[in-house]
Amino acid sequence: MSKRACPPERWDLRAHGWRMHALSGDAQQLDLDFPIVLDWRSGSRPHLPNRQTLKRRCLIVGAEHGFETAELLAEGFGDAIPPEAELGELAQRLARVARQAAAMPRQRDAGPLMLDLFQRDARTDGRWLSLHPREFALLWRLAEAEGDAVPRSELLADVWRLAHDPGTNRVEVHVSRLRAKLAEAGCAGLVATDPAGGYRLSLGPGGSDCCQSHRESESNGIA
Repeated sequence: MSKRACPPERWDLRAHGWRMHALSGDAQQLDLDFPIVLDWRSGSRPHLPNRQTLKRRCLIVGAEHGFETAELLAEGFGDAIPPEAELGELAQRLARVARQAAAMPRQRDAGPLMLDLFQRDARTDGRWLSLHPREFALLWRLAEAEGDAVPRSELLADVWRLAHDPGTNRVEVHVSRLRAKLAEAGCAGLVATDPAGGYRLSLGPGGSDCCQSHRESESNGIA
């Protein structure tokens, strides 16, 4: 919840059957499957996470002003409540945050692309890329990692449902085909090979920026 040994009694969710986990480090390094309460009082505030998937699992307690709550919600945090919230309300809000975080989103951003789970395709500037189902699943899995590298073994397990490496180059073939379609859309470089192995989304120069430069060239009649 914070760097304190125990939460204040009025925020101690153990009274409602919750378990408390001691965390080392700051919220930026967390990689957990359960919802997280962040103590937002002065002197207790942790470093806030940048990853959107982590933000959705966070309930911030101690936001003292309405504008603060609005800013935190706009940043993508699951919920934010004032310090005087009752314990029962805190428990119900945290349970709702957990349910919302576990729900599969229909759409997900991948740099300059919008991925649509219902369409099983990606779009940029109103144009669909006509991705193969495996190409879409591959791109969706990389988007879930938000720029972190996804090892080849995880891609085989999550995209191809394979518990072992069959010794083929199927991942590399699909990555190559996906990159070709991304390049046609002006997003060459969005899928990068990680030096440690696996693949990741390149969301800086050569990723999202290159798509922007492509659009600017088109608007100027260069492309």
